[in-house]
Amino acid sequence: MPFRFVLGLYRLLLPVFFLLVLPGWILRMGRRGGFGSGLRERFSIYTRPEEEEPCGAVHVHAVSVGETLLALKLIRAWQARVPGKRFVLATGTATGHAVAAEAALADVRVTYAPVDFPVCVNRYMNRFEPERLVLVEGEAWPHLLLACRKRGIPVTLLNARLSPRSERRYRKVASIVRPVFGMLDAVAAQEEADVPRWEALGVTRDKITVTGSSKFDPGAAVLPAQRAEFAAMLSSFGSARPVVLAASTHAGEEAWIGKAIRETTALYAVVPRHAERRAEVRADLEAEDFEVVQRSAFHPPSDPSRACFMIDSTGELRDWTAHADLVVIGKSILGTGGQSPAEAILARKPLLFGRNMQNFEPLATSLVNAGGAIRFDSAASLKQLVGELLADPARRARMSDAASHVLATHAGATQRMIDLHED
Repeated sequence: MPFRFVLGLYRLLLPVFFLLVLPGWILRMGRRGGFGSGLRERFSIYTRPEEEEPCGAVHVHAVSVGETLLALKLIRAWQARVPGKRFVLATGTATGHAVAAEAALADVRVTYAPVDFPVCVNRYMNRFEPERLVLVEGEAWPHLLLACRKRGIPVTLLNARLSPRSERRYRKVASIVRPVFGMLDAVAAQEEADVPRWEALGVTRDKITVTGSSKFDPGAAVLPAQRAEFAAMLSSFGSARPVVLAASTHAGEEAWIGKAIRETTALYAVVPRHAERRAEVRADLEAEDFEVVQRSAFHPPSDPSRACFMIDSTGELRDWTAHADLVVIGKSILGTGGQSPAEAILARKPLLFGRNMQNFEPLATSLVNAGGAIRFDSAASLKQLVGELLADPARRARMSDAASHVLATHAGATQRMIDLHED
């Protein structure tokens, strides 16, 4: 399909789409603390003097918290190789922006990525004059890519992988998306099996390099570490009590998992995927007769035997994982696609997840086949597994060893991604 037609169709539909999603977007930004964080930068409205901006820097675009953490990992490794390298880290969500700002990396300007209207994109480009654009698992926005092409700014997509769902969706409109993905100058694919998928979507083979996943690269990761503050909170639930951590859970999973493990000796700690769901999660858990202690308003439980710990914070999951004895991966039970198991593997914690880990295939199946994770299919099986594993430290250690071995296949991925730009 001719690119002019695709672009005309996109320009026709974009304002309609924007108006449809605007109310929900405003609501989410309010819940996630977006207002007051420089949200006007989404529309390329800035308060900082233009002469203070780092023109000619590498621009890294990340949407969510997970992608922002990957971007920070990449930037740290890149600056270690090229000291003084300047970056602009542009995020798409308020929570991602908060995580990026809290990292406070030297020579990194944190901003919001512009909404993909030509006027916003052009103001962004005129202000920053990027050296190159790096997309981290992000959407390839047509106007942004087109502006880069017109200005001779190379664009790379890193950690590129298509989930089965995304691939099916894109293939239905392949003739429309091919001209868009064709504007990418380089794609760093996670797996060899991803190469033909990207070729089918318009990226020529010479532009695709299989690097592995930075998300699963153990060498470039900031390892989970226990914190004295966290240990003190957990000790109030009972000294030396084992902790089962449900990580990045989605709606309904908090109570589902809690009911399955409440009869064990373990403390149930849950980290909802979105902290602003805290009221909903609390209500669900209290309906199951849990006493809910929240991280955001911590107080020791009045009855540790019926208490659970809701960790309603942002950007702390990695280090909370270091305090767990078992980790249950969210969005794999009642949600679809799963969440990343990387933090648990790096923390050397045994992994349990449900049937729905499609977004992390083939890693999830490789973990199960190697004995590094166990897939459960019911609350009863989860309860049984928790009891068995808590009673068998040697088995937990074997699982952790096996999972670490699987993850090691991605070692060096971050450096290979930097090689695409520096060698």
